[in-house]
Amino acid sequence: MKSVNFASISRRTFIYAFVIILFGVLSFRLFQMQILNQEAYEEKSADNSIKAIEQIPFRGVFYDRNLKVMVDNIPAYTLRITPSDYDPKLNPLIDKILGSDSGYVASILKKNRIYSKYIPIRIKRGVGFEVVSWIEENQEHLPGVDYIVEMQRGYPIGIKGSHSFGYTKEISPNQLSKEKDYYVPGDYVGHNGIEKQYEKDLRGVKGFNYVLVNSKRKEIGKYKEGSQDKNSIKGKDLVLSYDADVQKVAEEKMIGKRGAIVAIEPKTGEILALVSAPDYDLNQFSYVTSREFLQELYNNPDKPSFNRATMSLKPPGSTFKMLAAIAALDMGIITPSTTINCGGGFTFGRFFKCHGNHGSVNVVHAIEKSCNSFFYHLIYKIGLDKWKEYALKFGFASKTGIDIGEEAAGFIPGENYYVKMYGEKWPRSIMASLGIGQGEVSVTPLQLAKYVALIANNGKSFQPHIVKGYLDDKTRQIIPYRFPEITTGIKQEVFDIVKEGMFLVVNGSGTATHIKMTDIDISGKTGTAQNPHGQDHALFVCFAPAEDPKIAIAVVIENVGFGGTHAAPIAKAMIEAYLKKETLKKNELKKDDNQIIAGVKLED
Repeated sequence: MKSVNFASISRRTFIYAFVIILFGVLSFRLFQMQILNQEAYEEKSADNSIKAIEQIPFRGVFYDRNLKVMVDNIPAYTLRITPSDYDPKLNPLIDKILGSDSGYVASILKKNRIYSKYIPIRIKRGVGFEVVSWIEENQEHLPGVDYIVEMQRGYPIGIKGSHSFGYTKEISPNQLSKEKDYYVPGDYVGHNGIEKQYEKDLRGVKGFNYVLVNSKRKEIGKYKEGSQDKNSIKGKDLVLSYDADVQKVAEEKMIGKRGAIVAIEPKTGEILALVSAPDYDLNQFSYVTSREFLQELYNNPDKPSFNRATMSLKPPGSTFKMLAAIAALDMGIITPSTTINCGGGFTFGRFFKCHGNHGSVNVVHAIEKSCNSFFYHLIYKIGLDKWKEYALKFGFASKTGIDIGEEAAGFIPGENYYVKMYGEKWPRSIMASLGIGQGEVSVTPLQLAKYVALIANNGKSFQPHIVKGYLDDKTRQIIPYRFPEITTGIKQEVFDIVKEGMFLVVNGSGTATHIKMTDIDISGKTGTAQNPHGQDHALFVCFAPAEDPKIAIAVVIENVGFGGTHAAPIAKAMIEAYLKKETLKKNELKKDDNQIIAGVKLED
């Protein structure tokens, strides 16, 4: 009888058990993968075999208030490289074809290597058709290299709008980290102005086309015959409050000058024109901006990139005299019949000169004649802090909230300021200069335009803004944006008195009678702001028509002298462009009709 080998039986049992367990585990994993987790693995498999091709939506365009296109889209070619498919040995060749410096392509790829290698990287925007043709001809030798047609900004009617439109540029890594749910490397985003402030409305919604790819990521057909594709949705078309004709006149009048112009519709706060001079060409930012252009732009001593309309701070000069008049009338310190004697100046500690000897004048004629003596006296009657209080009612010393972003608040001094500067016994003679808009007071041209718009509309308006709303894609009706209402709480009769004085500035014997028009009544006020660094700055604020104001304007021109001489004629030209538009159209139609009639007669 043979003895049983228990060791051998144990080994066999162990092996059988191991095989059975292993088979069981594999069977369970197979069941889990094919049955329980089938959908998840199917999606993962699809991810490896499906390629999403991004469809960039058209960016919304800008219309003026009369629906003239001010900023449009024009097609441009962009060369891209998908790192997963690309051979870096091609870098020198691509550099040469693009006409770029050696290492250009390598630097772009290196900068974007933190992102997925399957995301196409935009290498250069605005490449020429000859580059596109070369890519088409050599496609089989250029794995990972392709091009797309994108839209760049165009300005079809020749209006620059440099400091309000803004421009688009490639998204920065910092922006990308905050907005990675929408943007990918190489996307363009709004930079400055309207382009930046309304980016989310303008950019639209991206679309995607899904294609099948093989193991080498080569496209082999559409995924599910395109049923899963998503069309891009165009960005919103914005309707600006600008009047293109008025904006064009303002830009032309400021050529060769330094300064700013802002025109506002008094009842609505809508900005009809905004110009900062000198300006620059936004077309330079449509393609890849040259280093030479940027150096010239930023090194220019006249600072063309600086928005003087919203950022430049200067004393308002005599344009501020209406503020003192409003404060004194509203407080009951003076009445329309109150007179102050002008003997050529005013003494308080020292002598403050007036530019004339006006005799006994009331508030209306003090505005008309721009009598310094009257307003030297007046600010002492009002008191410094009360004068500041009324300045704040008109929005001075704070930002207007205009919808283009960059803006300065300006400064209105009060008693606390002078106590900090000089102590409790600060020299009260300082106040005299403030009464005529000189001294430490500083304002922007935009604030001046808002101020004169509020005077024109009896102390009520809305926050200054450039974008009225957007066009509904289906109805093409304007869907308005809403802006806060502004009210000063000042009595209307006060404005009536002040506006009478402003009317006489142009239509009486004031300082701007040379811009008087026979068919449109303009009310205004000249100003000359002292400049310790050179020639004085010229200012003019106005509104028209006097009886029913539809446009209010502030013009500030640097280092030229008197406001009546240099600033007022520009405002007149803008008023003509805006208010005579319908008359000009009718005259043109009549002219055309007469030409037709004349032609018929000649033929007869």
